[in-house]
Amino acid sequence: MSNQPGSSTAAEPDQPVRDAPAEADQPGPAASAAAPQPAAPQPSTPAGTPSGDRAGPAAAQPSTSAEARWAGDDRAGPTTAADGGTTPTRAPGAVVLAALAVGWLAAMLWSTRAAITSAEAGVTAISLSAFALPGVISAALVAGAAVALAATNLLARRGIDRATLRFVVAVGAGLLVGLVAALVINLTYFDNSTTNVIAGSAAAAAIIGGAVAGAGSSRVAGAVVTAALGTLIFVVAFSRARDPLSGLFGAGDTQESLISAAKWVSRTESLLAGLLAGLLAFGYLTWARRRARRYDPAAQSPRWPGYLLAGAGPGLLLLLAEIIIRVGGRSLLDLAGALSEADAVAQTSLGTSRIDNGIWVLFVGALTALIAFGRTLGPAPVDDDANDEATDEATEPAPTR
Repeated sequence: MSNQPGSSTAAEPDQPVRDAPAEADQPGPAASAAAPQPAAPQPSTPAGTPSGDRAGPAAAQPSTSAEARWAGDDRAGPTTAADGGTTPTRAPGAVVLAALAVGWLAAMLWSTRAAITSAEAGVTAISLSAFALPGVISAALVAGAAVALAATNLLARRGIDRATLRFVVAVGAGLLVGLVAALVINLTYFDNSTTNVIAGSAAAAAIIGGAVAGAGSSRVAGAVVTAALGTLIFVVAFSRARDPLSGLFGAGDTQESLISAAKWVSRTESLLAGLLAGLLAFGYLTWARRRARRYDPAAQSPRWPGYLLAGAGPGLLLLLAEIIIRVGGRSLLDLAGALSEADAVAQTSLGTSRIDNGIWVLFVGALTALIAFGRTLGPAPVDDDANDEATDEATEPAPTR
């Protein structure tokens, strides 16, 4: 029996408490009389849930890591930024890479200066400068990228994730490396046109390296710098094995045997350099992934394109260095080639060899990193529920007509 307005039982609801809001929406004295009555205790809802929502069983489930990071939960790990988002990814070991790359650049500058200013050089200083130019350019390119990574890591530590600002800081870091390298060359080398070409080309290479490091993923760029630095060191160390390998590949007294042996030595060097580049890139990305998951289990890992690009990165840097050599050092190469016919043939042969080496390192490094990443992948997870449903449908008798 419904309570009538004005009766003594009007304040007592004749329906369960959950229907009280529906009665409160009805006009009349009954709604105003029923409003002051306290409602039955409801289950508590999270602080972020509006009071009008009725939290079901899903409200009691723990929030995911993404929700925790968005809400500023301290359990989200060190990747939680002060504004509640996630901090930008950083390239681990960037400071060590920067120190090693700058040290390698200093070693290349010192060896080039020692070769040019030696007493035995004489009028062949131009030829020696042309021979040393690729090593200086490659070292400056890697050093600019490594220092740029260390600089952008400082932005990431402060939670700054602006692509434009990151790129500007990376270019600025490369510019700083280039200016320092050019200043050192001008102060320690002979003050002539050859010195200016080496200084200008090294500065341009460092700036381009900083731009490359600031244009993509920090972890992939760190893998590229690691692999490229290891490749450059390997190429210099491999020079001690050229003569023994030449004899192994049949170098004799004839010009044809010497050329054939030199080609096989160059191919062996490129193949080993590509394998080393791919393994170093894969190892760095694997280490960076494990390091990131140690602090945040929900951190995203690079996909196969990242490994592919990291493995091909050293070869791309070598080809980029060759472009800088041919553009910025064109005048020096022309002077070296004009000394004699033998020097012209040597410069042409060296240029072709550097391009072939870069292509080999690019493809072998990319393939090695991709194969190494593929071996870490396990079988696809099997959905037991889907298999059970498929089995039930297969065993279900066909309907009779």
